[in-house]
Amino acid sequence: MQLTELNQRLADLGAKPQHIGRITRAWLQGKPLDTGTKHQKTENFLPLTVREGLPAIASELDALARLRSEHPGVDGSARLLVELADKQMVESVLLPRDGLCISSQVGCAVACVFCMTGKSGLLRQLSSAEMVAQVALGRRFRPVKKVVFMGMGEPAHNLDNVLEAIDLLGTEGGIGQRNLVFSTVGDPRVFERLPKQRVRPALALSLHTTDAELRQRLLPKAPRIDPEELVELGEAYARTIDYPIQYQWTLLKGINDSQEEMDNILRLFKGKFAVLNLIPYNSLEADDYQRPDGERIVEMVRYLHSRGVLTKVRNSAGQDVDGGCGQLRARAVDVVNTSRLHRKRG
Repeated sequence: MQLTELNQRLADLGAKPQHIGRITRAWLQGKPLDTGTKHQKTENFLPLTVREGLPAIASELDALARLRSEHPGVDGSARLLVELADKQMVESVLLPRDGLCISSQVGCAVACVFCMTGKSGLLRQLSSAEMVAQVALGRRFRPVKKVVFMGMGEPAHNLDNVLEAIDLLGTEGGIGQRNLVFSTVGDPRVFERLPKQRVRPALALSLHTTDAELRQRLLPKAPRIDPEELVELGEAYARTIDYPIQYQWTLLKGINDSQEEMDNILRLFKGKFAVLNLIPYNSLEADDYQRPDGERIVEMVRYLHSRGVLTKVRNSAGQDVDGGCGQLRARAVDVVNTSRLHRKRG
């Protein structure tokens, strides 16, 4: 279901725009669709035909994103394994300080070599309603005042649906546009479309290195945009919305943590309206990649920050509960596949 389809379904029941608005806001808050207000009961506001049709619509909306399992982390986050109506699974993460990270695709086509999601490839796009349904689900657990599109998938590859979801969250969803974060590896369409939107979200660009050839190896199916050009595109958008760009840099030991990289960061970021987020890789012992030692991470932050680049360390939320995005889903898929294999053998 797309959000436009939901509106049409309600209109077909006889709902006027003001009715659709109230029903949508109730859904976005994780409340029953027929929730009234302090001053007005539902039966005094919604037409009878709408009230009678709401249970079927509520059931369909609930099926868009159901909780499969919850995995609380010691940092106050909680990873949610979410089952969609077709039994595919994605991940959402309730973040500390009222944030929520949601997925925009089942799988991903960018194939970043350090990403578990990328190993599965792209299975399908999420509809705009499925993205918003993750927010409605998250709000049943705790307040959500910030939504980041940094979960499974590359939002630029599902651009129309993501922008539709952002527009609704930034209007009826009551989330300020700077608290909506669009994360991307960099796609020309993003820089063309975002400035023209009614709700213009904050932007997070996955940079990871200043070396164009290394970036191509790390992000083999990302658009071929030189890091220097990507930073210039990000800077233009930052100035347009008067809000700094976040550059994401997954730290990989011995690969992108060198002195040369830091000096190139200083060169590229000089005078830029930007924040650099260093994200230590959430590594397991047998992984091909490892995170740098803690001492090295501290050195990098001090070096960059003292020379004018606002630098923060952003550990993946819930690292103690399969913190790398896609790991929960991968484990669940393995369990399902193993169960099917056992049934066949039996």
